[in-house]
Amino acid sequence: MKITVLFAYVLTVIPTISTGEDWPFWRGPDYNGITKERLPVPMPDEFPVRWTRQIGIGFSSFTAVGSKVLTMGNQDEMDSVWCLDAKTGETIWQHTYACELDPLYYEGGPGGTPTVHDGFVYTLSKKGHVFCLDLETGEVVWSRNLIKDHELVLPEWSYAGSPFVAEDRLILNVGHGGIALSLKTGETLWLPSQETSGYATAVPFQNADELQHLLFSAKSLIAINAGDGSIHWSFPWKSSRDVNAADPVVAGDRLVVSSSAGTKMLQTFPGNQAPEMIWEQKDMKWYFNPGVLIKGHIYSLHGTTHRPTELMCTDVETGEISWAEEGFGSGGLVATEEHVIVFDLGILTIFRAKPEAYEPIVCQQIMEGKCWTAPVFANGRIFCRNAEGTVVAILVK
Repeated sequence: MKITVLFAYVLTVIPTISTGEDWPFWRGPDYNGITKERLPVPMPDEFPVRWTRQIGIGFSSFTAVGSKVLTMGNQDEMDSVWCLDAKTGETIWQHTYACELDPLYYEGGPGGTPTVHDGFVYTLSKKGHVFCLDLETGEVVWSRNLIKDHELVLPEWSYAGSPFVAEDRLILNVGHGGIALSLKTGETLWLPSQETSGYATAVPFQNADELQHLLFSAKSLIAINAGDGSIHWSFPWKSSRDVNAADPVVAGDRLVVSSSAGTKMLQTFPGNQAPEMIWEQKDMKWYFNPGVLIKGHIYSLHGTTHRPTELMCTDVETGEISWAEEGFGSGGLVATEEHVIVFDLGILTIFRAKPEAYEPIVCQQIMEGKCWTAPVFANGRIFCRNAEGTVVAILVK
């Protein structure tokens, strides 16, 4: 009996230990904003700040691979792709090119996040510059200027999506139905339309026995064939000023789609049949960043930049709101399989994902300024930034 009690006590006081996991592209290794890496339990009231540095204006999030972390910023009308040492914040390499800041009602700068794949880095600027860079050196492998090459129509706030790798091609939310470039050469493989795009990133979706890719365009959600660019189906979606920016969330054979117009759950069908609406929730609106789906509930930030915002938990089956917490802004969030990590208004908030109640574990002031960019948790560190270009790395292991 004494041995059993002692063993149980030891299990309760030994902190959980988790191995690190890379975050090689926007929304993480499984494209859903969730990492298999775990936060330590118990957690301190505050985590130590490992390093802070400046990288230029913008809203680009982070990719983290091994000892490297990558992001983008703009200084003096010049974009930079930064590769930093994840442990120290020191520059490993920096690739810089001319690009307008274009501060239309906000600070401007790049909104897309670098993508890392097989030793290469792929980036998209807000003005259509595409680069393939060597991960180790930052040297240019190939580059494109899509606006110049294809006379594309820019959306009002220019491009904000991140590159998506689909086998041997790069899929970008450029043009109404996207564009595909060769990973090796940058050659255009298909471009169905030069019309205005949305601001989201392509999302892979296994529809029965067929892999489709979802693109949130300016006026509809479409499912495309990455092989030839053909459209499987289209679902009309009208948002204020065509701001379709939050990636749809895949829930089995259903899709959660949201913007300033509200949220809908769509039931998909095999082949080319358009989806049908299951439920609609007008009181949940994703403006920039999508929510995360954990054990049947969606955790997300509801609201826009010019209205009060709430942190919200919603039942994915019914669309009913389980709880909503006021006092948040237009930030972003990611998650582990047990906890949600929110960065908003310069505050890092961590809470256990549960539909019964919102109970924050960590509420730590990290920085000041506008913080719309989703944080990233990878390899024992949480990376955060603001619009002015301050980057902070938090050590959690």
